[in-house]
Amino acid sequence: MDTTPHNLSTLFEQLGLPSDTVAIENFIRGHRPLDLKTPLQQAPWWTPAQAKFLTQAIEEDSDWAERVDELDALLRPMPEAT
Repeated sequence: MDTTPHNLSTLFEQLGLPSDTVAIENFIRGHRPLDLKTPLQQAPWWTPAQAKFLTQAIEEDSDWAERVDELDALLRPMPEAT
């Protein structure tokens, strides 16, 4: 049984990326905004293995799906204040 906590840090570890807070913030800052028409897993910066992991997490509604959704939201354009 997988008892790994599923948070952004462990998601980044699963993706083979630096997973400390500063690295995650830098990744998000460096890749935002992801066009609203582009599915997260099709973003140009992913390796094929990373894209496959993200696709499977979403399609299978795995334990990672919520963290993938969180990352997706963080990479999208910020909503304009009204």
